[in-house]
Amino acid sequence: MSNTLEISLISDTEFKCKHSQPDCGYGLQPDRWTEYSIQTMEPDNLELIFDFFEEDLGEHVVQGDTLPGHVGTACLLSSTIDESGKSAGVLTLPIMSRNSRQTIGKVRVDYIIIKPLPGYSCDMKSSFSKYWKPRTPLDVGHRGAGNSTTTAKLAKVQENTIASLRNAASHGAAFVEFDVHLSKDFVPVVYHDLTCCLTMKKKFEADPVELFEIPVKELTFDQLQLLKLTHVTALKSKDLKESVVEEENSLSDNQPFPSLKMVLESLPEDVGYNIEIKWICQQRDGMWDGNLSTYFDMNLFLDIILKTVLENSGKRRIVFSSFDADICTMVRHKQNKYPILFLTQGKSDIYPELMDLRSRTTAIAMSFAQFENLLGINAHTEDLLRNPSYIEEAKAKGLVIFCWGDDTNDPENRKKLKEFGVNGLIYDRIYDWMPEQPNIFQVEQLERLKQELPELKSCLCPSVSHFASSSLCEEPGIHVDANGIDSMDSA
Repeated sequence: MSNTLEISLISDTEFKCKHSQPDCGYGLQPDRWTEYSIQTMEPDNLELIFDFFEEDLGEHVVQGDTLPGHVGTACLLSSTIDESGKSAGVLTLPIMSRNSRQTIGKVRVDYIIIKPLPGYSCDMKSSFSKYWKPRTPLDVGHRGAGNSTTTAKLAKVQENTIASLRNAASHGAAFVEFDVHLSKDFVPVVYHDLTCCLTMKKKFEADPVELFEIPVKELTFDQLQLLKLTHVTALKSKDLKESVVEEENSLSDNQPFPSLKMVLESLPEDVGYNIEIKWICQQRDGMWDGNLSTYFDMNLFLDIILKTVLENSGKRRIVFSSFDADICTMVRHKQNKYPILFLTQGKSDIYPELMDLRSRTTAIAMSFAQFENLLGINAHTEDLLRNPSYIEEAKAKGLVIFCWGDDTNDPENRKKLKEFGVNGLIYDRIYDWMPEQPNIFQVEQLERLKQELPELKSCLCPSVSHFASSSLCEEPGIHVDANGIDSMDSA
């Protein structure tokens, strides 16, 4: 197999899918993402040469010059990437003058190397990467029952725990959203922040409690389960001892840092999972999430998470999401069973602007989602309320659109967003707004059953228990496995 090289362009207003680069190339623009894609069977033996030309040649053209306007060259070798030891990163290449061979400038190159997921074959046996059944807007439980650490009104159940996910599911959440990253020993764990606080043991009981912030990736799974840990917001608490005690809970369902495998096995399959894959993001001012500028190898990181999901998901509806564009690209290429949404904060007065051009505006996020053939985007509610036309634009481009953010907690905003046509709303404390009830998927299952089983047509029960383990109603003589009815095949 020979190497193939294609170029793509992404901006706020347009995207050009992969195609062969024209002879004249493209002019570099600060507000446009230019991407080269190479498919090869020999990744260790590549050389990529960038030639730079003046756009306005004017009087600089020399008669007989075979490369008019050529000013310099930059070269990227696969061995340079190998030396970095990373699947993704940034390199700064010197531009060498055509004539003097001196450095006349530099060019920044962001790169990712996507390797196949070991043991997985992308086929069409079960593929939902671009499938979305039209429905009324879905209610999605943020971190389960809601943010319990940093928002104005905290959830009553600790976020990202099995108890929190169960709470949202029992109140009719179609999906529950939670965050996944890795422990030091490569176990996928559910937790929002990239760092947590470790309680320092003091010599005397009377000594004040002291907390030490530590990256989650520096603790093994067993340590995350056994050590006295608390959220980073405790660092700002006036009563540190009280903050730490509140985090302690021996009940397994309330235990922070559950493994992804435990979560996949703990809730009924008719509860969808919106799995946000955490990754370090750099802000435009140079700061990094959790002050972490280095992280896991991206291929290894995703292979472990994806393998865990694929082996333990059953027939559950799953949608991945991430703020990192490269994570979205890798997930899309490594597997074709589950869709992915590109998370974006757009133009925000709340959050600092990110370094990655692809995530700076909702418009360019849509172009990126189209270019990578993603299911859609997960946009910040603040931006959508300011620019409702984004929702219509996403629909016109064939994209699914979810929304997130504290503004979504306002029922009036949710009403507006549903009228605008968003597909899913991620918000806190679903239990404040919805009674205990089955979600939309289980209601649909019952309606289908009523059509298929004559015995159920006379059933008077308006709904079914979300955690029914034996039957869908009290009609005698009928026994149905509620979790197996509405499979992914009939999503």
